[in-house]
Amino acid sequence: MGVFTRFAEVLEDDDSTMSVKTALAIINRVWEEIDNEILASFDAETQVALAWFGSYGFEARSSGELITLATAKNTAINALFTAGVFSDLKGKTALTPRDKLPADWSPARDKTPTVWECVQHTARVLNAPDGGAESAGQLVAEMGARAPDARALVDRLFRIATEKGWASEALVYNQLAEEWPHLLDRASESGAPTPISGTGDLFA
Repeated sequence: MGVFTRFAEVLEDDDSTMSVKTALAIINRVWEEIDNEILASFDAETQVALAWFGSYGFEARSSGELITLATAKNTAINALFTAGVFSDLKGKTALTPRDKLPADWSPARDKTPTVWECVQHTARVLNAPDGGAESAGQLVAEMGARAPDARALVDRLFRIATEKGWASEALVYNQLAEEWPHLLDRASESGAPTPISGTGDLFA
């Protein structure tokens, strides 16, 4: 949008004057395309979790709604429970709250780690009495190639929480975004290969 402040006018392909409204529509379309590409890079379990979070947050709902989402992503509902992403509440289901996640989880030891787990466990460990930045940095180190997707998911979750007015959830992801560069530094210090940082930035 800075182009509009630097030049007298911005032209369309046919040399007619482009309006700010048209420019915003183009920008929004490009951002949507980028978002769709990022979403497609997530594992299926994370895609289901993200769709659920966007509608219900961590609220419990009928298991039938999860079955519908899982089917759309060609994912078995049992895989969502086994991964620990969702909790089976006998007729209802919900995303597993961070305070119910296993304290000893590690992406290096998990046979099928998901990007969703990477983000939620890192957020949990960062603020845990027995955790902190060093422990969270170790998780980032163990994520390996999943780290950029985890960082991108943090941005997406922050955006959703902000739009929904979920202040406490937005704060969790805002803090994680601010700490991420430091967690990467700690991951490097751990001796593990440094994960790619990704390009997401909540403050751009």
